[in-house]
Amino acid sequence: MKISLNEFPKKIKPIRDTDVYSVHDLVFLEHLNVSMTVLHPGKETSGNSHENEEEVYIFIKGSGKMQLGKEMFSVKEGDVVLIKKGVFHKVFNKGKKDFIFFCVFEKYKGRGK
Repeated sequence: MKISLNEFPKKIKPIRDTDVYSVHDLVFLEHLNVSMTVLHPGKETSGNSHENEEEVYIFIKGSGKMQLGKEMFSVKEGDVVLIKKGVFHKVFNKGKKDFIFFCVFEKYKGRGK
């Protein structure tokens, strides 16, 4: 299946849509979930960790900061961050435009079909 960045939020209804962010899940694969997060200006994700799942974040538009464990660093369009099992992670948008990124992770209870 091919889907363009511009089509993603139009074709895939958000599973979350708040003043902080919107999250769109693409769950047509058997074992992987791909989601797109649109993090609004001045906002941050709640942050979390997963004991049994690894994740890959692919930043596709904008820039911001990311916390990975105790480390904090800048991220921007084109960056890829690999997140190991059990590592706390959080994304911050300090800019004035939406910060958009894909998350790729194994399906787990409560997420994916």
